[in-house]
Amino acid sequence: MSARLAEADYQLVWPRALFKSEAAKLLNQRDLNDWNDRCALLLDDAFVRGIRGGRVEEFAEIGELPYAGPRDGRDAPRSAMTFKQQFLRDLMVNADRLNEDPPPRRPYWSERKTGLRSARALTRDETIREFVDLVHELEMLGYFEKRFGKYCIDDPYGDRPARWVERELGVADLWPLRTDRLVQEHDLFFDVVELLHDTAARPLRHWLHSHGECGWHNELFEIEPGRLAYRWRVNKILDRSEFGYRLAEEGADVGRLVLATDDARSTLVRKLITRDGGGPADQVRHAIELFRARGADRNQKRSAVVALPSSSRSVGTTCWCLPLSRKTVVRSSRSPMASTFVTRMQSRGETTTSSTSTGSSGSTWLQSN
Repeated sequence: MSARLAEADYQLVWPRALFKSEAAKLLNQRDLNDWNDRCALLLDDAFVRGIRGGRVEEFAEIGELPYAGPRDGRDAPRSAMTFKQQFLRDLMVNADRLNEDPPPRRPYWSERKTGLRSARALTRDETIREFVDLVHELEMLGYFEKRFGKYCIDDPYGDRPARWVERELGVADLWPLRTDRLVQEHDLFFDVVELLHDTAARPLRHWLHSHGECGWHNELFEIEPGRLAYRWRVNKILDRSEFGYRLAEEGADVGRLVLATDDARSTLVRKLITRDGGGPADQVRHAIELFRARGADRNQKRSAVVALPSSSRSVGTTCWCLPLSRKTVVRSSRSPMASTFVTRMQSRGETTTSSTSTGSSGSTWLQSN
């Protein structure tokens, strides 16, 4: 199997950690009568669609008999896992070999001749178009069915989703989504991105309604895996766009659009927000939420930095992780992390000056000029 994992039809559309956790959860429920159906649904959700072959078709071809291997020439006891369950377990164990992005390819003729094309950010219109396509895909997979219900030939839901969206956002006739409507109002687009995050839920079970080719009806939804998958897939689009925002993945503003930062600072923010212990940790979380709030002006950002706890470890780390603008005054300890912060600012062509006054905690004030 290992050679197949790098192929395009085995590309994940989820983060590896989510796939591994959902696979482990299902493998711990091997006595379910509909285990095979739930596994097929998991594979269909977690991997790229639109390519023949791959995980779902291979899974369907696997026999049902439990696995039994030779043991010293004697009859071996049957394993607690069927062949299909072994298939999922092998995928889970080898998840680190799965691609979260399209696998790298060899350059084509013109690229070998003139060089690889430089990457280009998606325009705002292109970003919205890709988002609308993603929403249509997730709707087909049942991710909004917990709230909207199923459009069934025996029970059409009519304008129920559109009326619910109107109640939440105060705008009529938004559902089903249309690109031409959202490109006219970017604030409305951002509202829809956040609203659908709160609406998403991953179905764990479905059944086929064949009458009139109605299709699959989904049931038994889990909210957190659905929202996590939604955030990850939407952020994959936003990270390539001109907007400069992404959905927060942790903290009190999880699922809300915040300013995007580089990977290093995002990692630090995630560690700080998820740190336990109360006191300074709670102040750090509050400051980060205040700083990255959409629409926060320079004064609000300065207030967020001032709200940071004065302990050298907390302040020294957090000042570096906030995406400071020019002329923003920050308090920082004389620590290696603070030195790193200054070095990074200088590497971007920004100079820093320290005031002559020193606080009682031994911290100094740094200012971006």
